[in-house]
Amino acid sequence: MKARDTLTVVGLLLVWLMAGTAAGATAESGTDPLDSPRWGDMRKQFFVNAKVVFDDRIKVIAPEVAEDPLNVPITVDASALGKVQSVLVFADFNPILHALSFTPQAASAYLGFRLKLQQSSPVRAAVKTADGVWHVGGTIVTTTGGGCTVPSTGSASPEWQQRLGEVNGRIWEQEQGERLRLRIIHPMDTGLSGTTPAFFLQQIQITDAEGVPLMKIEPHEPVSENPVFTLRLPNTGNNGKRLQVQGWDNNGNNFDSWVEQ
Repeated sequence: MKARDTLTVVGLLLVWLMAGTAAGATAESGTDPLDSPRWGDMRKQFFVNAKVVFDDRIKVIAPEVAEDPLNVPITVDASALGKVQSVLVFADFNPILHALSFTPQAASAYLGFRLKLQQSSPVRAAVKTADGVWHVGGTIVTTTGGGCTVPSTGSASPEWQQRLGEVNGRIWEQEQGERLRLRIIHPMDTGLSGTTPAFFLQQIQITDAEGVPLMKIEPHEPVSENPVFTLRLPNTGNNGKRLQVQGWDNNGNNFDSWVEQ
């Protein structure tokens, strides 16, 4: 092959590679199904140097219109992906973006909880699989807003210190396993309401009666006051009749309780 022909081939290859790279970048930046102007910031915030794909199998279930911005019900269901490493939940337009993370462990990649929203926003779940890829799904919630800058009602109550960390729960059987719903008494203050400092749960570990880890939950400030969590558990027989719930908050307060059917 002549030198001129070699240079031509090399030049064509470079043009093709550059075009492919540009097309890939355009496709990635333009494929947000929620068409959020904040998606680029979300990607930089949470997924630097990571592969991200939008995936319809990641379900984020929430009301289209939330009347109470302090208690927006959110359900994340990533069980269609099978075994996953971790799940990250965030809201594009919240002043505190990161709402919650959870690691399914022996439980299903499914979690229901309530969220504070400062304004209408996409709410997303990003699910990391073993290959390091983040699978993202989400929905848009419309609300009047103000949820993150309102002080909790619990912090003004004279009884909250005596009940802080109190756990109430229920286990019931379903056709495909068991379900756990638990509530933890905690003000979950964001620190954005004047002189009230941030005060929130940081970690919750749920295990069965034999000490098998079922799920680790890491709440952040935007989770609603006195949070309620709903989990899908494997059918563990007698082990699922009694579950241990342990954790702590950002002030070092610990709790350790048992939930029985």
